[in-house]
Amino acid sequence: MPKRILQGTVVSDKNDKTVVVRIERRFAHPVLRKIVRRTKKYKAHDEANQFKTGDTVSIEECAPISKDKRWTVVTS
Repeated sequence: MPKRILQGTVVSDKNDKTVVVRIERRFAHPVLRKIVRRTKKYKAHDEANQFKTGDTVSIEECAPISKDKRWTVVTS
């Protein structure tokens, strides 16, 4: 099965080797037929601590690294 790749914005880089990435998805509401925005935050592994708050990055699924980290940053 292929690994999912999502694109989002770094909202926190305070943890060592970890960034928090906000992913936004848009979909049409089934009843109102209006475009709705939903966001979710993922913790992603950043080995070199090279990404800072505000950067746009792509994250990829990986094996669990810690309790909350199941994603790695692949590119900016």
